[in-house]
Amino acid sequence: MEATEHLNAAAGAARAAGHTLARSSAAARDRALAAMADSLRDGMRAILAANAADVAAYNGTAAFLDRLTLTEARIEAMAAGLEQVAALPDPLNRILADWTQPNGLRIQRLATPIGVIGMIYESRPNVAADAASLCVKSGNAVILRGGSDSERSAQAINLALRRGLAASELPEACVQMAPNADRSYVAAMLAAAGQLDLIIPRGGKSLVERVQRDARVPVLAHAEGLNHTYVHAAADPAMARRILANAKMRRTGVCGATETLLIDRAVAGSLLPVLVEDLRALGCAFRADAAARDVVAWLPPASASDFDTEWLDSVLSVAVVDGVPAALAHIARHGSEHTDAIVTEDAAAARQFLQGVNSAVALWNASTQFCDGGEFGFGAEIGIATGHIHARGPVGLEQLTTYRYLVIGSGQVRP
Repeated sequence: MEATEHLNAAAGAARAAGHTLARSSAAARDRALAAMADSLRDGMRAILAANAADVAAYNGTAAFLDRLTLTEARIEAMAAGLEQVAALPDPLNRILADWTQPNGLRIQRLATPIGVIGMIYESRPNVAADAASLCVKSGNAVILRGGSDSERSAQAINLALRRGLAASELPEACVQMAPNADRSYVAAMLAAAGQLDLIIPRGGKSLVERVQRDARVPVLAHAEGLNHTYVHAAADPAMARRILANAKMRRTGVCGATETLLIDRAVAGSLLPVLVEDLRALGCAFRADAAARDVVAWLPPASASDFDTEWLDSVLSVAVVDGVPAALAHIARHGSEHTDAIVTEDAAAARQFLQGVNSAVALWNASTQFCDGGEFGFGAEIGIATGHIHARGPVGLEQLTTYRYLVIGSGQVRP
């Protein structure tokens, strides 16, 4: 079926399913999520076989291969994530505000689903389960379009999720997927004004830029993670070593990984050699400015573009700065307003940094890899929003709702 024709049919089915879903009870949605989790476990063998075929065909970096690869433990984590979302409070019909006007009208602002969401993602096959769980719980129907690298895995996961929905009392069309990873389907989604209520792109810079440039549907953008860890002059050295190693090397291909180390000149001479040796022992490579190379001569020089690069690999940019204002200036010039951290024992310096940085997530004495919906208690995330409207940071249940108003009168008419 041609992409636009397929999307038209899918969007119509999603709209109808979404009406049922939005009016369903929290218990019905939770039961559906439990059935979807059971179906993922039942389909584990088929999902692993599909993923093995994707992995065998992949020809990219080790970090991206890690994002693509599924194991029994990762599939179990996906299923457990569905159950964790089911255990969270119902995000719908919350009274966000309640007041009475002088004329006696009572006005309530209620949380309500957004509608039909289009999710465009690339290599991570687990995104399908995360997106489905959050959308079903928040009363939104979703149409998924995965990337070519993970197409077999994504289809196998989607089949399991839909089998779970079919075993529940909710419509199977609440969760749908593009029939293939052809780019024409992305074009059809971007043009689907009136059919999709929101598009969420989750992938590389080129994907997000294309969606923002071409979409006729509102976009909740997930920009690249040009994240910084700033080691302040008052940092505890042991803590700085532990945090930086985790922030950079725990999983280098995730969007919360640190891509640039900023270190105060006051401690660079004593601490920078130790930090880079720790990371080199873990397999990290470096790109350093002149001041950093004055301290550690063997560090390779950074090019003009290195501090603007999201490595998503075992590479770290390194720069020496003079205090919090200089660190903030560097982040403002090179960062993507995603996630940035300061390591310091000086509370005043931490407050200056946290108040001065404009990132969606700012941390004090913690790894940037905590920028994750699960770590925030959201059960899962559909992405990290870096725009300034509607949502910022990990996007969970609350961020997948909008609101409407109820006005309760007693016969009032407007003069």
